[in-house]
Amino acid sequence: MLAVSNLGCVRGNRRLFSSLNFTVSPGSFLQITGPNGSGKTSLLRIISGLMKPEEGAVLWNGESIHSLAEEFSSDFTYLGHRNGVKDELSSVENLRISNGLKGKALTVERAFETLAMMGLKGREELPIRFLSQGQQRRSALARLLIEDTKLWVLDEVLTSLDRAAVQLMHKLIESHLVEGGMAIVATHEEFTFAAGSFQRVELV
Repeated sequence: MLAVSNLGCVRGNRRLFSSLNFTVSPGSFLQITGPNGSGKTSLLRIISGLMKPEEGAVLWNGESIHSLAEEFSSDFTYLGHRNGVKDELSSVENLRISNGLKGKALTVERAFETLAMMGLKGREELPIRFLSQGQQRRSALARLLIEDTKLWVLDEVLTSLDRAAVQLMHKLIESHLVEGGMAIVATHEEFTFAAGSFQRVELV
């Protein structure tokens, strides 16, 4: 379970949010909403341990994520609004590198299968820079299928995706929840799931 306790964030001279509290338990989906500049990305980066809060704490199973370090990093996947892939490498190469950073091996065969599921069959070995924006996003999202993590932290996950890819993402997230996973997603899009609990935090 992930718990956010009395969290506050200041960027420059501006306070983005304060006294933020919520928990995300297995099978739960948390949507982060709010206008541009309200701190959605900052909140996700704090939850992922990429930024430190001004005050408060983020706990994973009752312990600070900063004290857990690698133990926590192996339990979550963070995807920012940028794809976080290397343009000169292929989708297969990017997948194998990201999985390796999690300390998990990924065969070429599994990488090809995963990318085909994401609608990239026939484009697996093309350098990322030759793919469309939507295809690059699909390539980045393929990490969700192969890293086998409990918590997904996603920033504007549906950006650049066509309708088919949006529907696929809905199915992937719902399957993750059914299997006891957790998802925290910053988005203005509406998500509806037949299973799993849903909550929303709005930053103003």
